Amino acid sequence: MLCSYYDVALESGDDAFSIDASNITFGPGCLREAGDIAKNLGIKRIAVFTDDALVGTEHVATVLASLNAAGIDVALYDNVRVEPTDESFKAGVKFANDADVDGFISVGGGSVIDTAKAANLYSTYPAEFLDYVNAPIGGGIAVPGTLKPHIACPTTSGTGSECTGIAVFDLLEMKAKTGIASKMLRPTRALIDPNVTSTLPANVVAASAFDVLSHALESYTARPYTQRPAPATPFMRPSSQGANPWSDLGCGEALRLIGLFLERGVHDATDTEARHQLMWASTLAGIAFGNAGCHAPHGMSYSVAGLVKDFCPHGYPQGEPMVPHGMSVMVNSPSVFRHTSAGNPERHLDGARWLGVDTTDLGPAEAGRALGDRLVELMKATNMPNGLIGVGYEAADVPALVEGSLPQRRLLDNAPIEIDREVLTALYEGALSYW
Repeated sequence: MLCSYYDVALESGDDAFSIDASNITFGPGCLREAGDIAKNLGIKRIAVFTDDALVGTEHVATVLASLNAAGIDVALYDNVRVEPTDESFKAGVKFANDADVDGFISVGGGSVIDTAKAANLYSTYPAEFLDYVNAPIGGGIAVPGTLKPHIACPTTSGTGSECTGIAVFDLLEMKAKTGIASKMLRPTRALIDPNVTSTLPANVVAASAFDVLSHALESYTARPYTQRPAPATPFMRPSSQGANPWSDLGCGEALRLIGLFLERGVHDATDTEARHQLMWASTLAGIAFGNAGCHAPHGMSYSVAGLVKDFCPHGYPQGEPMVPHGMSVMVNSPSVFRHTSAGNPERHLDGARWLGVDTTDLGPAEAGRALGDRLVELMKATNMPNGLIGVGYEAADVPALVEGSLPQRRLLDNAPIEIDREVLTALYEGALSYW
């Protein structure tokens, strides 16, 4: 086999893995190519999705100018909600239906890209909203076919949504995050212009980079694809298929870049090298986790974000409580990786080494501690919240957080150890504070 990690397989486990990725253009100034790409895709009338904070920026202006120069008719939607909800997804769907477009372009962070994915899906194949939502919360039905072309233009260096078939949102009635996962949701093209990172506030850079870090660590330490039951047909093989040799490559390089450039990129907006490298790390990790899947830190993050009380971080829209996605993931990560190291200690040591830890004299029993401690160091160095207490929770909230994350089996079952209610409780308790 390609690596000993994949030699331990279920008797009925899969013996192959699949790789899907968006067609990506990466480089400074590439947003100017939006019009030519839309025209090449045959788009005549395009929905431009963004939010009210970005609509006046040079990034959106560049895309609009390019589309206009190419003769593409534009319908602008600038009402995307940061940390979208089922209601904001529905509003985006209504716009797409009313605008009668034959393609989409999203200019923004993960919230914008995910909203465009949902608008594309439901306007192309109308259904009851929960039909496509991941089971057991929703019906989890398969997307019937190909969607309209979607060009994703990320403006943050973190979510990787431009490379994945996942759209995440808050389900208001449950006060928890969930999502829609299908290879059909993956954007047709991605224009990744690292110049956009120069305008990002430090706190946004940090939260986004920690999302990248956790994407890569979770994918690399996930259960191997050989321990997932083989699909009945090749087309039923999930995107979250588990760790695989292709994703391993992107995970390792993304973590190495985070280890080198995270602190520089957060603390100095003029450090072009650092911010561009963080954008590249985001791209690598996006492709990696789009084909391997995340596990417990992301599964736990959904209830952390969904049950938010009064936390309003600097650099994000004020006036409404929110725990940005990268923060909601990172407050859990040190606790999780200290526990999951028992499932594959060598891979946890790899992660620690890529992030800058000298692992020469460390053995398997020390892997979780070394990795968890390094994550805490990076959190402190970039002014991230001190665990769950830092974003407004206390010990009494742990049972509710557990209940909110238990339905996230797509993520939890991808972890290298079994995760049930008791384990989740211990993980949240361990994440209450770190220093």
